[in-house]
This record gives sequence, structure tokens and C-alpha cells, in this order.
Amino acid sequence: MIFRQLFDATSGTYSYLIASRRGAEALIIDPVLEKVDRYLQLMAELDLRLVKAVDTHLHADHITGLGALRDRTQCITVMGEQSGVDVVSMRVADGDVIRIEGLGLNVMYTPGHTDDSYSFLLDDRVFTGDTLLIRGTGRTDFQNGDPRAQYDSIFNRLLRLPEDTLVYPAHDYKGDTVSTIGEEKRFNPRLRVGSVDEYVALMNGLNLSNPKMMDVAVPANMRQGLAQVEIARRGWAVTARDALDFPTRPDVTLIDLREAAERARHGNIPGALHVPYPELQESIGPGGVLHGLADATGRRLVFFCAFGERSAMAVQAARDAGLATAVHIHGGIGAWKEAGGPVVM
Repeated sequence: MIFRQLFDATSGTYSYLIASRRGAEALIIDPVLEKVDRYLQLMAELDLRLVKAVDTHLHADHITGLGALRDRTQCITVMGEQSGVDVVSMRVADGDVIRIEGLGLNVMYTPGHTDDSYSFLLDDRVFTGDTLLIRGTGRTDFQNGDPRAQYDSIFNRLLRLPEDTLVYPAHDYKGDTVSTIGEEKRFNPRLRVGSVDEYVALMNGLNLSNPKMMDVAVPANMRQGLAQVEIARRGWAVTARDALDFPTRPDVTLIDLREAAERARHGNIPGALHVPYPELQESIGPGGVLHGLADATGRRLVFFCAFGERSAMAVQAARDAGLATAVHIHGGIGAWKEAGGPVVM
């Protein structure tokens, strides 16, 4: 496995680059905007292809690199389903698995620092965001933080992992890089409490000043969505309401870009062809399934995903590949459901 821990000294943020091997797909956790060039350089050096960029929660101390990485690599952006960010490509929930070639991260909902905080478990290590820090825990006094929820996340979820599980947090301000669950049980001063009420009192009494970047970072991080308005302006989008008869039309092929787990949880548009977004380039190229459909039948190719971000990128890629009939459903299957479109499970 390729594993790199990267650091932004300005915000004290750790980002993590993960892949199964050289030449494989990669994902990055908690990227920082100012470090995007460095991430891309490192991935080029390691012959990696970024396919997913993940934030553990809505950050208040730095601007995330999710949007910039998406725009420069067409990767899938990932956050928890509780996140208030306008649009990310994929929203995950507790118990899901974030998959790339050869690896899978188990998704753990661990609220408390914020209400959208997640941790991700990969074999012998857990990426805890700001829920559990090295000899500390994330503050709980803004962004719908809740010390009682954080106590439950830490004591009833994270600390029940094997004691030799490596702990990789999103931040550190003392120079520590890694810990273990066992170390944190024994030496973390925030965890030396006898009850949840004692923990709540401890956290409520911290009286910390706001992060320096909070007024800038939070609004910026809330607006990560790809501008679907531009795709619509070019005439490459249809509204969900206008697409309601597409499942029965012989001149239309609906293409679902979501992953299998998303389809299983949220349902499918009847008759849609499943082409997961990571397989898109092969499918729209010469000899690919979608390229053949467009050439042989002249059918209108209509992409959709969860919220419209992946499908907007897919339309641009398909048009660049010469598939002039490609459009997408603005707002994805979420908009489809709101319009009363049929869904099968």
C-alpha cells in the first residue's frame, strides 16, 4: 500500500494520500487548497490517478482542496450525508465503504466536533478527523458541535477498535504525527473522565477563541459544487421534470453514474444503464459502450448521478469525445425524486 501523510503548517492540517500500489487509483483525505499543486506533483511522481477526494467534516480553519482537485482531475468529491455543503459528488453514511482499486475505507459516523464529522477505518488505521486528536479531542462549541455526541463517538465507537489501531487525525499543533487507540485510552487527558456529564462539563468549559480562518473558510467550504449553471447555459442539461418521460422513450438512453452502494440505498430510474463514473472514459471512447450507442443509434445520452456533479463532468467529457447528443439531468436523482419521477429499488 502507498500511504503518505502530508502537512499544512499554516493550519496544522494533516492530509492523507492512499493507494494500493503504484499506477493505481488513489484517494486523498482532508486536502488543503494551498497544497493542491503539491498533491498533484506527488501523484504524478508515484504514477497515481486521483479518483476520490474526501473531507472528514466541514472545516473551519482552512479552505478545502476538494473543489480544486475535482476541477483539475475530475475526481469524485465525498462527504458525509449530514454535510451542509452545497454539492459534493457522493454523500456517505455510517456503514458504507469508500472504494478505490484494491482498497476500501469503512465509514464511521462520529459526530460531536461538528454534526457532519466522520472517521474512516482502513485495516490497521483510523482517520479520525477532529473527533479524536493525539492527546486531545476536537472542540465542540460551534458548527452544531455536541460534547455528548462526541463522548459517544469516542468512547462507544473509536475506543472500541483494537488497541493497536493507528490513529491519524486531521490536525495536530504539537508535532505529533500518529498515535494508537491504546495510547489514547491511557494518556489522552480529555478521556480521563468518569462519565459523559463530566466530559460535557470539561468541553463546555474550554472557552476557546474561534479559528482565525473561520469567517473565510466556512463560507468557502460550503460552496464546493461544480457550477451546473454553465452546463445548462450551453444547452447540455435538462430539468428532472422535463425528463420524466425519458424512461419510456426509445430515442433516449439514461446512464446512471453512481456506484452500486448508492443505487442500492437510493434506488434507480427504471431502465437506466449503469456506467459507474470511474468507467466513463473507457465507455465514451472508441469501442466503448456509450460511444457505440451514440454512433449506431443516434440516441440521446442522458447522464445522471446523485446531485448532478458527476453527470455535469460526464457531459463535458462526452462532448469532448464527440458525443454530441449527451446531456444530463440537472440536480441528479435527488431532483428526479422531487419531481415525482419513478424509482425502483
